[in-house]
Amino acid sequence: MALVHKLLNGTYIRRKCLKPSVASLSKCGPFLSTRFADYCSSSLQKPSVPASGKASSQRKTEGNVEGHHQRDVALDITSPGDKPEVSFDKAIKEEIKDHLRRLKNDIVNHWIGPEGRPLHEVLLEQAKVVWQFRGKEDLDKWIVTSDKTIGGRSEAFLKMGKNNQSALLYGTLSSEAPQDGESGRSGYCAMISKVPRGPFEIKKSYDWSQFNTLYLRVRGDGRPWMVNIREDTDIIQRKDHMYSYFMFTRGGPYWQEVKIPFSKFFFSNQGRIRDAQYQLLLDKISSVGFTLADKVDGPFFLEIDFIGVFTDPAHTEEFAYENSPELNPRLFK
Repeated sequence: MALVHKLLNGTYIRRKCLKPSVASLSKCGPFLSTRFADYCSSSLQKPSVPASGKASSQRKTEGNVEGHHQRDVALDITSPGDKPEVSFDKAIKEEIKDHLRRLKNDIVNHWIGPEGRPLHEVLLEQAKVVWQFRGKEDLDKWIVTSDKTIGGRSEAFLKMGKNNQSALLYGTLSSEAPQDGESGRSGYCAMISKVPRGPFEIKKSYDWSQFNTLYLRVRGDGRPWMVNIREDTDIIQRKDHMYSYFMFTRGGPYWQEVKIPFSKFFFSNQGRIRDAQYQLLLDKISSVGFTLADKVDGPFFLEIDFIGVFTDPAHTEEFAYENSPELNPRLFK
């Protein structure tokens, strides 16, 4: 019985330490196969003290393997504090490439036609949407300002309307003059379009010479607004020139379409209407704006769907004001 028990116990131990196939060991590497064989042989034999040379070589081999492993880890793992280097030369090159690409597009569009469309298509165009509000990128084309720049208390804000289908200009108007001892009047809020820029930040202008009417779809609170148009000119004397006309909102929940002929816009300089009136140059338009200054303190809002231009065949008037040096020079002798 003792002999049978000894044989069964040895078979059990050997079955636990059966060596795997050569293919599986080759996949695991020579080091793992050697360690596995040493483990199985040590489990079947009594522990013995290894020779000093063999122990030192084994420790050396293990140290080399661990050293290689540590070096691999050091190469694979980067410190979280490390930041990528910023290449200013690369950024400048990318900026120059972008401006050159935009310059190329402008040259090509100039030969093809305005905005890259055939010339006959542009000449037959009767209406055109210049600004519409369908996303944040459309709001970025505008600047909102108020009398806070001179110490006033009016506030104006611009945000997207309901369902991102319009722009909502809102705020509070205050006619209280700033306590600076210089300004005697206050109380205005304005929304002005940014001047379009081309390659290398060159100023561009809108050409509306084939249209005769400004076309807007708005919804207001019953307040009167001033619609302003500025020309793109490099003449210093005409730097503050502006052409304006009134826009009266109805109030209520319904939208209204506003059509203002360009011939009705009157000339002003530094906020004052001038005696000598000049015709608006429709091929040199730089910006359009809306100003509220009705001296009624309180909240306001103006919702804008789109701003465009169109040709009204029923409107044949070229200029609405007689006191023009060009139309009536004898008044300015």
